[in-house]
Amino acid sequence: MDFAKLAEKLGLEKDEFIELVELFLDVSASDLGKLQSAIDERDIQQAVEVAHSLKGASGNLGLDEISRMAKNVEANARQGSLDGATEAVRMMKEKRELIAEAIKNA
Repeated sequence: MDFAKLAEKLGLEKDEFIELVELFLDVSASDLGKLQSAIDERDIQQAVEVAHSLKGASGNLGLDEISRMAKNVEANARQGSLDGATEAVRMMKEKRELIAEAIKNA
């Protein structure tokens, strides 16, 4: 992951960008837990809200894969479907871990 390039797109220094990504990683851990709980409880509205939050936060940082997955969960939930949402949460968690590892090596 090219943090310098992503930072430049946002007009930030690399260190500033990494701080924002670290904050996202902290918040997204909780949000992904909330999203999985909403899925398990079939709470469509909560799933929409949490997926929307994840979509926006990740998209604002240029973390497009997470943003795209959250967007799909949100769109499906708005249609009343949580099909594939658990798998999407699993994949977002994996991507989150990859980003955390990349930060350690940045």
